[in-house]
Amino acid sequence: MRFLNKQLALLGFLLAATAPVLAQQVIKLSTTTSTENSGLLQYLLPKFESKTNSKVNVISVGTGKALELAKNGDVDVTLVHARAAEDKFVAEGHGVNRRDVMYNDFILVGPVSDPAGIKGSKDVLAAMKKIADSRARFVSRGDNSGTDQMEKAYWKQAGAQPQGAAYISAGLGMGEVLNMAAEMNAYTLTDRATYVAYKAKTGLQIAVEGDPKMFNPYGIIAVNPERHKHVNYKGAMQLVEWMTSPEGQGLIASFKAGGEQVFYPSAKAAR
Repeated sequence: MRFLNKQLALLGFLLAATAPVLAQQVIKLSTTTSTENSGLLQYLLPKFESKTNSKVNVISVGTGKALELAKNGDVDVTLVHARAAEDKFVAEGHGVNRRDVMYNDFILVGPVSDPAGIKGSKDVLAAMKKIADSRARFVSRGDNSGTDQMEKAYWKQAGAQPQGAAYISAGLGMGEVLNMAAEMNAYTLTDRATYVAYKAKTGLQIAVEGDPKMFNPYGIIAVNPERHKHVNYKGAMQLVEWMTSPEGQGLIASFKAGGEQVFYPSAKAAR
């Protein structure tokens, strides 16, 4: 009997060793730097990957570049925050099944010395004009990201913009721009999540917050498989569905940076 049990155990081991292993699928995601710099993706994606036997390869760039990668079929799905650009992307047939995922807000941050005298304001356009008029330095993302697009819109609406050496166009991600602003005693526009993650390192203070114009929604969009037959549309939709499911939304709500909730779930029916 003991010999038979050993034989059965050996047979079971051999069967397990030779059983086909399910291949791990790869999903390519382009996304804005705020989801990476804040630590959100490092928090969310391992849970999705474990649940779906997937590996999500993240390309973290500005929103403009993230949408360009999706337009070219270089990724399967994109997670960004520039609603007008997202709607144009879908309307032109590059993406399908856009869903609201979450939101946070933009804030103006700057040195404790507050050379433009804007601290405590809730009017972002008036504050931007005061920055320009005071000739205080301002560091811009300069990378066509969602933050960069919003900043440019604010300057246009304010009817003023810093000139010459007072305006630094960095062409960098949000975390690097916050570090630059701290080194240069300059102001910058940032999403709150990245600011909170970098606050201790930079020492920058919030100067302006709470203006409804500073609302910052995020959307997730699958690349249109009719345009790019090679994309992993099934995997893309798994990620879209999971991010907007009660599980994904609950995890977004529970994520904290520096002890603060920095993203708020907003999923609803696709539109």
